[in-house]
Amino acid sequence: MSKATDDIIEGRKTFFVAAEPSLLPDSYLADYLARGYEIYVVPDDRNCPLHKKVEAIISIFQDAMFFFYIDAKIPGISWEYYIKSLQEHYADDILIGVLYLKRNNETERKELERYYLFDVGIQCGCIALEYQKAKNFLLIERVMFANQASGKRKNVRAICDANSKVTFSYNNTNYSCQLNDISLSHFSCTIGGESYIPQYEKVSDALIDLNGLHFKTDAILMMQRLTNHNTLLMFIFVKANDQQGLDEDLKPRLAEKIYQLVTNKVKTILQLMFDELGRSDRDPGARTEFRAEDFRQFL
Repeated sequence: MSKATDDIIEGRKTFFVAAEPSLLPDSYLADYLARGYEIYVVPDDRNCPLHKKVEAIISIFQDAMFFFYIDAKIPGISWEYYIKSLQEHYADDILIGVLYLKRNNETERKELERYYLFDVGIQCGCIALEYQKAKNFLLIERVMFANQASGKRKNVRAICDANSKVTFSYNNTNYSCQLNDISLSHFSCTIGGESYIPQYEKVSDALIDLNGLHFKTDAILMMQRLTNHNTLLMFIFVKANDQQGLDEDLKPRLAEKIYQLVTNKVKTILQLMFDELGRSDRDPGARTEFRAEDFRQFL
């Protein structure tokens, strides 16, 4: 598998299964990604049965966390039985949590939590959602943090395509580089030949063209490595006042672009799998099993 495919397939991803869009709107997902949490909503629809979607996700994404919204009414699924069977079959491969609307009946709440936490043995908890979306954002963020939903990474990085560039000047020398990847904390790029920039030096007004998003930023060179007649450079962002990080007016724009670049390819993989699974009942030749290598051409 290619390095680009590895970067997209690997890394912890969280799937909210059958969650109501009103409880988890798209705007929240971009904000969560900026905090290091890569979240996708898996809806129920007529095209593909929900249980087939979950099985396909497990087969491709090896570090997956699932939260099932058990107040959703899904034909053919009893959440108690279904989640128990998943936990028994995939206990060592996936992490499971439960979402539900807050219960006013304390006895009902305790029985629900006892069943899923102790009888079934899910590891990511039972989350009682509020009817107010603003409260749910903070509640889910705390749950993501408690369950280490960011995995090993501090910031989600987007892999850049061939159209993404960075140009800057240092010591009267102009550099035009291929932008390799970018996050809210750093970016890396490649130039032909050697770099003559000392480590930990600052470059001012680097112009970044990220798949149609253009902006200028200051950055400090943290690492460089010569490979096959090219030099890989890794910079961290610094603000106009020389503090580490992005200027506040730029951060939401870059966060939105990173969200698009990171999630669009994963959403493409998911949709391709779901479409093929949806055809499987009508076409005996349709695929029902998948490997990460099957999607290399789309990445």
